[in-house]
Amino acid sequence: MSTTTPRSVGLVRAQTAVFESPLALECGTALPAYQLQFETYGTLNAAKSNAVLICHALSGHHHVAGRYSDADKYPGWWDNMVGPGKPIDTERFFVIGVNNLGGCHGSTGPSSINPDTGKPWGSAFPVVTVNDWVKAQARLADRLGIDTFAAVIGGSLGGMQALQWSIDYPERVKNALVIASAPKLSAQNIAFNDVARQAILTDPDFFGGDFYEHGAIPRRGLRLARMLGHITYLSDDGMGAKFGRMLKSGEYQYGFDVEFEIESYLRYQGDKFSDSFDANTYLLMTKALDYFDPAKPFGGDLVKAVSGTSANFLVVSFDSDWRFSPGRSREIVDALVAAGKRVQYAQIASGHGHDAFLMMDHPYHELMHAFLNRVHEEVNR
Repeated sequence: MSTTTPRSVGLVRAQTAVFESPLALECGTALPAYQLQFETYGTLNAAKSNAVLICHALSGHHHVAGRYSDADKYPGWWDNMVGPGKPIDTERFFVIGVNNLGGCHGSTGPSSINPDTGKPWGSAFPVVTVNDWVKAQARLADRLGIDTFAAVIGGSLGGMQALQWSIDYPERVKNALVIASAPKLSAQNIAFNDVARQAILTDPDFFGGDFYEHGAIPRRGLRLARMLGHITYLSDDGMGAKFGRMLKSGEYQYGFDVEFEIESYLRYQGDKFSDSFDANTYLLMTKALDYFDPAKPFGGDLVKAVSGTSANFLVVSFDSDWRFSPGRSREIVDALVAAGKRVQYAQIASGHGHDAFLMMDHPYHELMHAFLNRVHEEVNR
């Protein structure tokens, strides 16, 4: 284990990589010149063998750790995991965070200008998939001179990308960490995503996806989508412990405004999200989730899908995660074992539900430390 006292990576800055050649997409079209917003932390070694790619989840982005200024209230979304002395130790690894295509934090997406029209892409932006993101990330790795990643890591939708990386580029991934993820969505999860999308699609301010030209934001739809999603990221026990049936005023008001603390919390989350996230990006991200199925090209056989991988795998689940339950992670593990691959699996006790992969639960962080210590030893052999 690292003996460095855990601390922040400090002040960071975003970078932009512009790609002039088109990117052929799984949907059958091609994206012309595009850009990816990314951040790096740590130093790439002379052999370029210590690079770690962090793949973000649905509402994530490239800002993984640190702050842009001393005045920033919050650090990057995985600051508790990435930094000197932390499990993903930036004094050992060169860490890369990327905002995926279709995003709304600097990479080319629906709010970007379509060069053919001079207007925001809006509804014309093509549907992108996990496979497309992995292909774009590989191009970024090429740009940075990285042939092989010491590890590709992600939670939830990010874990799906880590798994897809190991399948699509087996020679470029030494270790794949697939956290709180699944080999494909269940019908229930697809249903949750569709309800969230319908909230956006039926918002009168959505304008068929071209709300930019109307100076509008489908705020109501985004709020409802986030509120619904947030419920599924938490556990029943966790919500009960934090909020219970607490009332804001202490007494029933016999109306339909906010009365319970949990209502206040969800509305706050919805309001905050609608101020910072793009509605079209939300639609794209949830569709990428729905479409993810690496076994599909192999006749639905996940064992065949992972048979060509060469990475060491760490698969992690959380007992209170009902959105991507431990059983879904075990499907990945069982397929890897059946294919004769090297895999370690851990089910962590946590009250945080699906969001546990973002939290600082001690057993979880100790597990990540231990696995990545071994990765560091591999890099330095």
